[in-house]
Amino acid sequence: MARYTGPKSKIARKFGEPIFGEDKVLARKTNPPGQHGANRRRKQSEYGIQLREKQKAKYTYGVLERQFRNLFKKASSSKGITGEVLLQFLESRLDNVVYRLGIAPTRAAARQLVLHRHITVNGKVVNIPSYSVKPGEIVAVREKSKSLEVIQDALAGFNHSKYPWLEWDESVKGGKMLHLPQREDIPENIKEQLIVELYSKQ
Repeated sequence: MARYTGPKSKIARKFGEPIFGEDKVLARKTNPPGQHGANRRRKQSEYGIQLREKQKAKYTYGVLERQFRNLFKKASSSKGITGEVLLQFLESRLDNVVYRLGIAPTRAAARQLVLHRHITVNGKVVNIPSYSVKPGEIVAVREKSKSLEVIQDALAGFNHSKYPWLEWDESVKGGKMLHLPQREDIPENIKEQLIVELYSKQ
């Protein structure tokens, strides 16, 4: 399966939430996409509800099925509550940390910055979006990339105290991961327990 590159508003309308960020189309059209979207009243099965939650998480973080399944396996064999550990792994991805630091306006834009070698971890360029950032590591903009308009626009007026698990350092145009985020620090509307229940049946 290839990474989804289609209309993002269509997916946001499917879930009824702006999962890719601010969405003007979703604000106008709140019903599901399709000819009969406004009239759909079908009751979903338990499996359907659980699958929907997994799909929402995958689209939100831009993760493919195999990557997602591997992260779940890793989470289920780790200490702690499996669902919360899964979200911590997703939040620790380099592209997500770049997004959370305000260096990019969306996760997709953050992914592009990483792929195009504009981001460093502890001073070394890392171009792998799925790289797992660890507590104590510093994620920053590469020196010669600091003048990029997309980065300057994203950082303008961004509230760097938004996420208590990240500490911003203006001098390096980046931030340190202080610790893994707690569940209450993760604003995404994802019911992770439903994902755990889905995988436990497989």
